[in-house]
Amino acid sequence: MIIAERIQDIRNSLPEEVTLVAVSKTHPTEAIREAYDAGQRIFGESRPQELRAKYEALPHDIEWHMIGHLQTNKVKYIAPFVALIHSVDSSRLAEAINKEAGKCGRVIDALLEIHVAAEDSKSGWDYQELLDYVRSGALSELKNIRIRGVMCIATNTEDEAIIRADFERLAAYHAELAPMLGSQFDIISMGMSDDYPLAVECGSTMVRVGSKIFGNRNYTQKE
Repeated sequence: MIIAERIQDIRNSLPEEVTLVAVSKTHPTEAIREAYDAGQRIFGESRPQELRAKYEALPHDIEWHMIGHLQTNKVKYIAPFVALIHSVDSSRLAEAINKEAGKCGRVIDALLEIHVAAEDSKSGWDYQELLDYVRSGALSELKNIRIRGVMCIATNTEDEAIIRADFERLAAYHAELAPMLGSQFDIISMGMSDDYPLAVECGSTMVRVGSKIFGNRNYTQKE
């Protein structure tokens, strides 16, 4: 019951309009099932093969989100069923998702991952490059991918001012892009276990919470 209690505590802390993604990557299906039995239906994974295996093993009313870096050659593993891809960080990946979605007769929802953190190691679009791409019209020509919003990973620091600045920057980028991308462009995915309350203050509509639900991850688990 520990997982169920943790989920309820997090839900109680979130505004009704904020979506909770339970980040289940590296955790076993038994833990996901416990969260499912507590009413959680949205789960986030970062490895395509692991995501596909869990999709096949668990109830099919689960809404699976791909939240990690996604290689173009692995889109095919998740295209038939994934509900939302958070990590579109290049035109090449957007085109690959569009292609694989077309093969499946689907339109796949996705978020644009934007680099806002101080660390160069973090993935995501350079904002000016993304802005140029959106303005070019190339994105709107991809008919099997639907861009629903933006996503970021904040700087890994205990300095709240830096994290707040990252979140505020993403919210500002969303506001600037929204008139170009339509009414469906309504998601700001930011905030994780350690900083999601701050992210919500800064305008997040979707938080990705893992360790506060499932405990520490087992990084030795194979896909």
